[in-house]
Amino acid sequence: MTYPNIDPIIFSLGPLHVRWYGLMYVLGFIASYLLVQKQIRDFSYDELKPHFENLNLVLILSVIIGGRLGYVVFYNLSYYLKHPLEIPATWTGGMSFHGACLACLIGGFFFTRIKKLDFWTCADFYVVTMPVGFGLGRLGNFINGELFGRTSDVPWAMVFPGGGPFPRHPSQLYEMLLEGVMLFTILWIFKNKPWTGNKKWPHGSMLSLFLMGYGVFRMFVELFREPDNHIGYIMGFLTMGQILSGLMVLGGGTLWWIRIQQVKRL
Repeated sequence: MTYPNIDPIIFSLGPLHVRWYGLMYVLGFIASYLLVQKQIRDFSYDELKPHFENLNLVLILSVIIGGRLGYVVFYNLSYYLKHPLEIPATWTGGMSFHGACLACLIGGFFFTRIKKLDFWTCADFYVVTMPVGFGLGRLGNFINGELFGRTSDVPWAMVFPGGGPFPRHPSQLYEMLLEGVMLFTILWIFKNKPWTGNKKWPHGSMLSLFLMGYGVFRMFVELFREPDNHIGYIMGFLTMGQILSGLMVLGGGTLWWIRIQQVKRL
């Protein structure tokens, strides 16, 4: 297939460039904002209402700061130790989902603790909306022609501008469908389903399901995604994304077991 080669810049106003990738981030934040608001109304969680805007601000900052620091630490630490002034330069590219996720959990935990809100309930509200942003973000990666897949001869393989002369998997679209569309569908359906009988899911269940679901989907897509050139394969066959996602699955599974056991003891 022919790569569509879409201009990553939507329009420019002098030195200001409005890019598709940045727009996807904005749309993802808006979608999460509206969907969390809907859940607050549906579940009548009035305690969160007066703190909703501030919590959103904390999480947005956590995504940006954690995403950047995660990329620096997990993917290119040696380079940034030599060029520390480039660490804040997010406009040059380089964001890590795993870093953003960890920062959101830490920021959300401390915010809810200070405001005396239930962390697990708030976490469940937000994580079921996050795949919308993932899907949009991966679409932005596809438009940018970055994070493309490994070389392949499948009929839908594409020649990416920065990927050399050989066709490659459009792995950004695989991630959009799995980590975006499918994960959102699973979480949104399960949040309204009873756990057993008429019992509701324990608070924190959606967070654990999100961690496991994203981790499994990401580990699968990494089989088709080209590893970062400066990292390559770890232990000869694993990518950094698979290792970090495997830890997510382990953490999500552990959290699932702990929350279920706590509910059984009630």
